[in-house]
Amino acid sequence: MSYVVESASSRRARRRRRTAITLLVVVAMLAGAFYVASSYFRRPNLTAGASGCPTSTVTGATKAKTPAKPVARAPSPSQVTVNVYNATSRSGLAGDTARTVKTRGFVVGTVANDPLKKSIAGSGELRYGKGGAAAAAVVKTLLPSARSVVDGRGDASVDLVLGDAYKALNPAVAGAAGATPGC
Repeated sequence: MSYVVESASSRRARRRRRTAITLLVVVAMLAGAFYVASSYFRRPNLTAGASGCPTSTVTGATKAKTPAKPVARAPSPSQVTVNVYNATSRSGLAGDTARTVKTRGFVVGTVANDPLKKSIAGSGELRYGKGGAAAAAVVKTLLPSARSVVDGRGDASVDLVLGDAYKALNPAVAGAAGATPGC
């Protein structure tokens, strides 16, 4: 039986190759992780590019016999704070939905399990105070089947509470009722 004696220089060379291969594998894994993370957070912007929104022009002035009444406008999604709560046993549902709500232009407040710990059999509930009725109407376009509940809060925030029958947000809207996405 014979033994092969390896020189110190060949051991160093093998160690360097092993280190280089290990570093390449680690860099490749990091690059893959960054790619997955960027594709996860990168969502199409609904307001970018040609919006396809209806436009109107005024061609002439008209005189009104009575002063014009101010028209109440629904708030834009960027003016509405939505708290997303999960009232189901599905883990991560509120977080996933909150990301979608944010991509639609809304301001996302709290994301958590339902603080009231209610069991909601339907698709969800919209909870808001008297001052948040207009904001709730805008949020209602995201989940039209949600039941509206007025509570005693003093601010205009809206709670979107997801129930057991929740599948997904309404894909056709991105803001105000009847608006084309991106308008």
